[in-house]
This record gives sequence, structure tokens and C-alpha cells, in this order.
Amino acid sequence: MTVLSVRDLDVDFWVNGTWYPAVKRATFDLAEGEVLAIVGESGSGKSTIGLGLLGLLPKNASVRGSIRLRDRELVGIDQRTLRSVRGRRAAMIFQEPMTALNPVYTVGFQIAETLRAHQAMAPRAARARAIELLRMVEIPDPERRVDSYPHQLSGGQRQRAMIAQALALDPEVLVADEPTTALDVTVQAEILELLRNLRDRIDAGILLITHDMGVVADLADRVMVMHRGEVVEHGTASDVFHQPSHAYTRELLGAVPHLGSVGTLTVTERDGVPSPETETVVDLRDVVVEYRRRGRTAAFRAVDGVSLRVGRGEVVGLVGESGSGKTTIGRAIVGLLPFVGGTAEVLGTDMVGIGKDDLRRVRRDISFVFQDPGSALNPRLPIGESIGEPLLLQKAAKGAALDRRVEELLDQVQLSRALRNRYPHELSGGQRQRVGIARALALGPRLLIADEPTSALDVSVQARVLELFQQLQRDIGFACLFISHDLAVVEILARRIVVLQEGKVVEQGLRDDILARPQQAYTQRLVSAVLVPDPDEQRRRRSERLGPTLVRPQGFEP
Repeated sequence: MTVLSVRDLDVDFWVNGTWYPAVKRATFDLAEGEVLAIVGESGSGKSTIGLGLLGLLPKNASVRGSIRLRDRELVGIDQRTLRSVRGRRAAMIFQEPMTALNPVYTVGFQIAETLRAHQAMAPRAARARAIELLRMVEIPDPERRVDSYPHQLSGGQRQRAMIAQALALDPEVLVADEPTTALDVTVQAEILELLRNLRDRIDAGILLITHDMGVVADLADRVMVMHRGEVVEHGTASDVFHQPSHAYTRELLGAVPHLGSVGTLTVTERDGVPSPETETVVDLRDVVVEYRRRGRTAAFRAVDGVSLRVGRGEVVGLVGESGSGKTTIGRAIVGLLPFVGGTAEVLGTDMVGIGKDDLRRVRRDISFVFQDPGSALNPRLPIGESIGEPLLLQKAAKGAALDRRVEELLDQVQLSRALRNRYPHELSGGQRQRVGIARALALGPRLLIADEPTSALDVSVQARVLELFQQLQRDIGFACLFISHDLAVVEILARRIVVLQEGKVVEQGLRDDILARPQQAYTQRLVSAVLVPDPDEQRRRRSERLGPTLVRPQGFEP
């Protein structure tokens, strides 16, 4: 039975005296117990539809058409009626729970608040229901966690708490806006399994908004593809993945990294282990990194006895879940955190107890590409000045020579020279990441630390940035420590992979050996949790991971 019916939906935004269309004549239905995925790149209009369903669009938005939740028309209704619909009949799971949850209230209080806002319920009963909901979303020890604040929960637990809040009043429609984007592969697999089980348990229709085609293949029954505000393709998950009819859909699927799609290493690549005497750029042996004690908080050992090497011209992937110590190692290599034990040689310099002058000299040959280019770039500087700033600080160039070098770097990262006078907020996410790479390459580094540089990008933008990264690495030959939790991306770039768990190396070796023949249970769990953009293959992998369970076929028609 149809629970949500959208017809000829148009959404426009009034900006600087002009109406800009965001969604154009979107039409679709959502049935009970069905998952409909709306996919597309940033700016395609998919999140606008989700926010429009719940009346959460800003005041400069104009909504026309029809949105019917069973027998109720949502377009044009007053705010009081709309508030009674939100939470009770339709609810939303937001992308980032840390910003969606109130940091000054416990998660139990926030769930109870949702309950008491819509129905008469005593505080004790609301608390009991909150514990029941936390148990439903499989948060461990819910009786204790109900009194936890958002910052006291892990990323996966915060996402589960927000799902519990969304389910508090048994809504008929659940809008999930990028519910797993910021999560590790293992936590992502757990959240998707939770959503699948909840879908079967409460029989709600789920509107899944995402650009991750692996998530779509794992969860969706039907898929709606959007491009520049228009629906360009609509069909079952199997049809869209295996027989896409629109060129944009084929382009989108072609850009998705697919674990196992990269060929095996050649004999030369397998034998080309860097010589420790002449070619090692980073040599860590049993290193220890600790965060110092602060007040009542005890010192925390984030990295414990890690050993790894990176050779000249080599890309080494550093993978693991959040909290495994990946970023901590990257920050310690560039001197942002001290090594408190072991031996750490970077570019021939001992980093343990290094002085300020030596650190400044070493840093000239090391660069860092950050995960979020929007926060890494100075919003008050045009991108030309941001790229040229390292050259000025190191007194490597000035005047006309500086201008020429900035233009060369823009050419290298395939950005128009005309963009040099624009500010970061005027560029797209992919363009900002290219600026971050150009800035990192300004001084011709011998070592590049890349910390999740593509995780926040759309798949097609990610594909272009990865292709650019590979080309630059071949042309310039810098050594690179590539930090990521996306094994499909690491497979594309790295020859060797180091796997971290809770600050320790559990396995390391050549790419083929780690991904195709992992020896340790933790690595096997990471590899098995990777999503692939193929519904049939993903169903098989899920069945192997979970054992013989009842798996609803893709393209389910309720």
C-alpha cells in the first residue's frame, strides 16, 4: 500500500532577486516496508526533496505540486499541523548526529522530549520507552547509555540514538539523509543491517538519500536518479545497476570505486620493496604516541608499538576504524604530536625529541592534504594567495616568480587560472580539494600525508580527484602515506597497506595479499564489510557475513 505519493514537485529558491530551481517536477511513490533510494551528486536536489517532505526548507523556498502522506496533503498546510506530522507520521535521520543532537541534553532526555511533545506521558514512562528504543537499535547497556550525552557516545552509537529518536512515535515514513556517510565500513554495515531489520519490524517506508552507490545496492528496493533537479531514471535496484538507461546513471556507476576492480601487482611492483639504506622516506619502529593527561582525564596511549616504512615514490595505505590511530600517526610524522617512544626517522631526521629548528627544516619537505578542504583553507584569502602562502613563508618565491609558480600549480591540478582570485566558498568541494592538493605541492614535497582527502566528495568528483592524484604522484614521484577507511580507494592508490586496530598494527603487506588474502580476523572483517555497487554481489557478501538469514530480494514489490 502506498504511504507517500509525490506528484509534480517543484522547489525554487529566491536568491538575490532571482528564483533558482532546485527540484523540477519530481514524481514518485513510496510503499509500506519499501526502501526508495534517491541518488545523485551534491546539488542534484535529493536532500531538498527530503527536507521539503517535512517542511524544513528555509523561508526563501517556494514549494509547488503535491506531497500526500496517505490521505493528508502536506504542501501548503499550516505550521501547527505540520509540527503534528513531524515525528508522529514522518521522521528524519540526519547525516551528522553530532550537529543534529543537542549537546547539552542526554540522549534519553531528547528521545523522551520527542515522546512527550506529541502525547501525554509521564516522565518515568517516557524514560522507560527511551530505554526500550535504545535497546531496539541495539545500543549496548541502554539503561546506562540513556543518561549519556552525545559526545560520550561513539559515531555509530550517536547514529543509533538518532535513529531511536526518529522511531520514537512509530512513523509511517522515515527519511534517511546520508545516514552512513561519516561512518567506518564496519559501523556502516551495522547501521545498514539495523535499518534493514527495522524496516521489516515496523513496516515503515524508508526514503534513503545518498550518493553512495554501495549503500544503495545493499539496502534499496527501488532507485530514483536525480541530476540538476530532475529525475533522469527510476526503476528497481537491479534494473538501474545492471541496465541503466540514462548516460548520467552510467557515468555515476562508472565512477564508483569497486573493491577488486584493480588488477594484481606486477612482478616488478611486488619485488620493488624500498631499500632501507637509500630509499626509505619514513621509518617508524615501535613508536608510541600519547595524549597527555588533562585535569582528571588520564593520559591516553593512541599509538602503541607501531612499525611501518614508506619508500621514495611509494604510496602506502594506512587503514582502520575511527580511533585506530591513523590520523595520530600522520600528525606525529609532521611534528604536530610528539613521539614518546620508539624510533621515528622521517627524511633521515630522528623525530623523537626533535628541536624546533630541525622540525622547521624537515617540514619544508613534508605536506599534508586534509579531509575537509573547506575548513583547511583560509576563508579570507583568495585561493591564489592560499596556494602561494607556503612559498612566501619559506621565502622560495615572490613577485612575478610567485605568480608564475601559482599558475603552474593551478595547471597541475587542472584548475583554470581565472579561479585564482576567487574565495574558497565560491568553489565546489572538488575544486577546493584540488586547491588543497596544489597548496600541498607548492614546495615540491618529498613526503605527502593525505588524511581522508576524498571521503567527503561525490563519487564522480572523487573519481576525478583520485585520477589527478595518481597522475601527480607518477609525475612528481613524492612518497605518500594515504590515510583512509575506504579500502576501495586505498586499493586504487596504494601498493602496500598497513592495518591498524586500537593503536596497534594487526597486519601489513602488499595490496593483493591484504585485500584478497587477509590473515587476521580484524582485516577479514574490514574487507567483508566493504560495500560493492552491485545488488546481487552485495546480497551474496551480506549473506556470507551474516550467515544464512532471510534476505528480501532486490526490487521487492509490497
